[in-house]
Amino acid sequence: MSSSSYGLNDALTDYLRRIGGREDADLAALRAETASHRLAMMQISPEQGQLMMLLMELIGARKALEIGVFTGYSSMCVAKAMGPSGRVIALDVSEEFTAIARRHWAKAGIADRIDLRLAPAVDGIKKLVAEGHSGTFDFAFIDADKSNYDAYYEGALTLLKQGGLIGIDNVFWSGNVVDPAATDADTTALKALNQKIRNDQRVTLAMIPIGDGLTLARKR
Repeated sequence: MSSSSYGLNDALTDYLRRIGGREDADLAALRAETASHRLAMMQISPEQGQLMMLLMELIGARKALEIGVFTGYSSMCVAKAMGPSGRVIALDVSEEFTAIARRHWAKAGIADRIDLRLAPAVDGIKKLVAEGHSGTFDFAFIDADKSNYDAYYEGALTLLKQGGLIGIDNVFWSGNVVDPAATDADTTALKALNQKIRNDQRVTLAMIPIGDGLTLARKR
């Protein structure tokens, strides 16, 4: 996990964030508060947030799914980029972490754009399918417990419309995916999913070295 991007020294990271993006005051305030959190490394980097915002504009997204919210930075990026007519359905299990998100969403005036559902994401996905949401989402972002990533990926494919985009975070897993000695459950799950998506003809993909590694997969 990383709140910065691989291979960049401090000077380049600072330059990238000052010149390569336009993080507004709402996003900066949320990122600043999260920086003091005991699990601050779970937040995506601001440059990744900027990329996601650009992607929302490029694909004309109006309906997004987020699996794993934490303190709500990525949700805010997506909701802001989609504009007032956009909606995010956000799945998480932590009332503690998402309380921070709710507070900042409200301050930013976007709380009405985000439907936060506190329940295990596997159950949340099943409920969305049962509610008739299959094939209706423009974008899905996966950034939750790694052992269930495959289930989240399959669920996202079901919920996405044709041409919809999935973003999968932490696909480098701090470099553990290339360490033969790393055989823990999370790393094993990520290695397997990365290989699966590489061979999955249902999608077009690109793995990007931003943050802790981000895979983009477009549903064909």
